[in-house]
Amino acid sequence: MREVIICEKPSSAEKIAKALSSSAKKKVYNKKVKYWELTRDSKDITVVSGVGHLYSLLPKDSKYRVSFNLHWVPSYEASKSSSFTKNYLNAIKKFGKGADSYIHACDYDVEGTLIGYNALKYACGEDSLNKSSRMKFSTLTKKDIVDAYENRIDIDMHQVDNGIARHILDYYFGMNLSIALSDAVKKTKHRFLKLSVGRVQTPTLSILVNREKEIRDFVPEPYWNLRAILDFEDIEIKHVDGNIFDKQRAEEIFNKCNGKDATVDKITLSNSKTKPPVPFDLSGLQAEAYNVFGFSPKRTQVAAQNLYSAGYTSYPRTSSQKLPESLGFANIFKQLSANSEFKKHIDKLPSKLKPHNGKKEDAAHPPIHPTGILPTSKLNKDEQKIYDLIVYRFIAVFFDSAKFETMKTILDIEGEKFKFSRRRVTYKGWMEHYPFRKIDNEPFPDVEEGDLMSVKELIKDEKETKPPARYNQASLIKELEKKNLGTKATRADIVDKLYDRKYIEGTKIEVNALGEHLIDTLNTYCNNLTSEELTRDLENKLEGINQDKTTRDSVVNEGEQDVKEILDDINKNVKGIGSKLYEAYQLSNIIGECSCGGKLVKRSGRYGKFVGCTNYPDCNVTYSIPRNASVIKKTCEKCGLPMIAAGKGKNRREMCLDPNCGKDAAATKNHNPEEIGECPKCGKTLLKRSGRFGEFVGCSGFPKCNFTCSLEELESKLNNSD
Repeated sequence: MREVIICEKPSSAEKIAKALSSSAKKKVYNKKVKYWELTRDSKDITVVSGVGHLYSLLPKDSKYRVSFNLHWVPSYEASKSSSFTKNYLNAIKKFGKGADSYIHACDYDVEGTLIGYNALKYACGEDSLNKSSRMKFSTLTKKDIVDAYENRIDIDMHQVDNGIARHILDYYFGMNLSIALSDAVKKTKHRFLKLSVGRVQTPTLSILVNREKEIRDFVPEPYWNLRAILDFEDIEIKHVDGNIFDKQRAEEIFNKCNGKDATVDKITLSNSKTKPPVPFDLSGLQAEAYNVFGFSPKRTQVAAQNLYSAGYTSYPRTSSQKLPESLGFANIFKQLSANSEFKKHIDKLPSKLKPHNGKKEDAAHPPIHPTGILPTSKLNKDEQKIYDLIVYRFIAVFFDSAKFETMKTILDIEGEKFKFSRRRVTYKGWMEHYPFRKIDNEPFPDVEEGDLMSVKELIKDEKETKPPARYNQASLIKELEKKNLGTKATRADIVDKLYDRKYIEGTKIEVNALGEHLIDTLNTYCNNLTSEELTRDLENKLEGINQDKTTRDSVVNEGEQDVKEILDDINKNVKGIGSKLYEAYQLSNIIGECSCGGKLVKRSGRYGKFVGCTNYPDCNVTYSIPRNASVIKKTCEKCGLPMIAAGKGKNRREMCLDPNCGKDAAATKNHNPEEIGECPKCGKTLLKRSGRFGEFVGCSGFPKCNFTCSLEELESKLNNSD
């Protein structure tokens, strides 16, 4: 009896093989792909793995044209970047051929289910599906793996249909519409401009553009704050009205109270509680890791996935905030107690282990939690931080609420009320066991009602209202979750993609000209593509497939019709769309002003990237951008030109775009430079020089001819011409 177990990743395959048999033997196929052989229950079992998706969707005609006629092909045929998947796919084909039974052991979610299903159907043959069963587990511990093996279930075809529909719709909205928009530019401007849109990506960019416009259109409104500093302990008190928008009212209060003493009018003491945090779902972990460590959501997700694959934590792509008792809390804590730091907190746990659960549930997986297995090898810095965060959050949810006492004090100055408050902890509760949360503990001043307090200074601050805050990656993912755009597994990738496409930049997310004009153009000519409602409706219907409320075909057909309507809008407005998108592309490359009145723009040429003037050929100003350098959002204090930066971390260097900025003639003079050829731009002599990035080649006709390139670039060019 021969059985084949198909896993999603090599690390999972190793965990599963060793859990099912302590004598599992590691083998290597084609000198590259590891697989495992073992015997269990009189079965010869082979455990093989993929490396994520092994199959991708492509049109049956041309992948460079709009198409609704798709089929699954090996990923290495669809993209050169997936060439590494070929050996894994060949291994599954070899060992999966003619087996008596098959087990689908990929991650238990929509994507994992589709990965295993496609591997079975296309690599092992469609007949393999009739002999297949499914392992469902949330941790890669021996107990969970053995339990999942011995209690296998059927492959969930609703999950399969959901996954297939998602991939088809993503192709329709992503590839088809991106191709159509790029074609519009090509037909109008005869230039190729690679544009990227998507079913969730474009509404996400639209959210950011709307925020960008809110900030830009915001008109600040002046207001005044009145505060006083008491002689007693330099306590600061503030007027009870807070922000006062009436200047005359603010001045009246100031003039009336200035130079007067304060009387303690009323002191109120109250008690409050702060409940323990809830268990981590993926978005909760991403938000907390951003707040505590400054990690991007993608960075957190990668670290959490690595911890899961190593068996230290549970499956991270979950939306559950409810810890089930079946996890065996006591046993997990017993294992974690082998770590002395964790033990200090675990020893203080209440006798009855009842977690403070949240509201959200996920039928597939529990919240993110430690398995109890302590890392046996050293984790990298990111993994260690995320592991500690998960463990301490798991511990904290079992403790009582923290308790606080608050002192609110009202003071009177000439009939005007001022206030201050203090808060101190009376019982630390869970906060004592969660080191990532600061505990406010302010001492109460020794004052009583009726006390006369001398005022050291009365201050009137003039301020302005501020525009809405920019999104950061964590707050954007929270917004996507609130609006039900994307899934817990894809939101971080969507945000990353917007950065990769150069539509957005910065930690506090800013949208550049190309991103903003792309959304403006789509809103003008085909606003359905930016519609949150359309995306959310499709998302709800995709989830409806899981719940047997709708079918794969009906959702795909509806999405196809939506895309065809958008394509009709694009086809009717090709000229307008092409012109506006190309104009947006040009605007996105503007980095500053030229002395002639033109714009300095980033360009690419035969010798690499450079900056040139839009008034060329009337203005011949150009600046070379050295290899591995980039233009940054700073200007030179000496000449006002944009700055460039090269290197990372301690090796990062920032400098003016003009290599001769701030240098006098003696400093810039290069005595007897070596002549090495003819300038391809103006025909004058090329000279070897030394600059900030090492040796380079420059034209002797500088500054009229500003041609420069590296020695390597010149040698490459000369070799190619030979």
